[in-house]
Amino acid sequence: MEKRYTTWNDYLRQKYGGKVCKLPIDAGFDCPNRDGTVAYGGCTFCTVSGSGDMILEPEAPIDVQMTAEIEKYHLKWPSATKYFAYFQNFTNTHGPVQLLRERFEPALSFKPKNGEIVGIAIGTRPDCLPEETIGYLAEIQARGFEVWLDLGLQTTFQETSDKINRAHDYATYVDAVERLRARNLNACVHLINGLPGETHDMMLENVRRIVADTDIQGIKLHLLHLMRKTAMVRDYHAGDVRLLGMDEYVQLVCDQLEMIPGNIVIHRLTGDAPRDLLIGPMWSLKKWEVLNAVDDEMARRGSVQGLKTTQPYVLANRVELTHV
Repeated sequence: MEKRYTTWNDYLRQKYGGKVCKLPIDAGFDCPNRDGTVAYGGCTFCTVSGSGDMILEPEAPIDVQMTAEIEKYHLKWPSATKYFAYFQNFTNTHGPVQLLRERFEPALSFKPKNGEIVGIAIGTRPDCLPEETIGYLAEIQARGFEVWLDLGLQTTFQETSDKINRAHDYATYVDAVERLRARNLNACVHLINGLPGETHDMMLENVRRIVADTDIQGIKLHLLHLMRKTAMVRDYHAGDVRLLGMDEYVQLVCDQLEMIPGNIVIHRLTGDAPRDLLIGPMWSLKKWEVLNAVDDEMARRGSVQGLKTTQPYVLANRVELTHV
């Protein structure tokens, strides 16, 4: 079934002419929300790996990690020759520019046996993007690499942000996107559906605000995964966290897709979690069933991404993305 939204995979295929794989990397960064720079304890949903639970060899040198990831991907896509270095877990701009250079440059200069590194995706927080860091990222892009900043926002509501110990406000996010776009760097914002206390309408409002307030090029919609050994488990047992049902989540995501302009790349509609760490929702382990259900519901509605905006997705005529 044809997707009714602009997928990350299709965007990359259109731009590079084939499958492009993202290679998740643990570069040993910490988080300012853990080390006391802005707070201690981290976000209440975050595991000890800082959302890097699926990385194959987190303790290995970067080139070894990248080689292992390529070998894994080649089992499914043996013809893939283009790759993104994906600095995934914790806050990958938390440090001086010299430290960033020491950790990013080995990935950018890595030479796969058959292929090339075409870009870099960097998971970070909006409060860890000083001007000198943005300048370095613009320098990377000027060298011919495609650069994406994955900005963990999670919610636009301050009361929710306080509950999950996010330790930055919405205004900081808006400012970060403005400064990234001033250097023509791509911003992909992360939102989590199902955070404590947020209603269906609030989760729709999260999308409405980021689309209205910031010039983003991508979005990741995550389902809240309740993970073992996180602070949120305590809130769950206290009755302050309600896990979403699958049909509820599918309906919500389809409602959100209709609000997102068709030229914004949808990097993700749900997430992955290790079975041994996941408390719930357990239905989320069947990722392809969830994605297929979204496709089915969008088709049932006769809907597309951006239906409720002035820039809807065009079926059978891929949207020409001009922002990169």
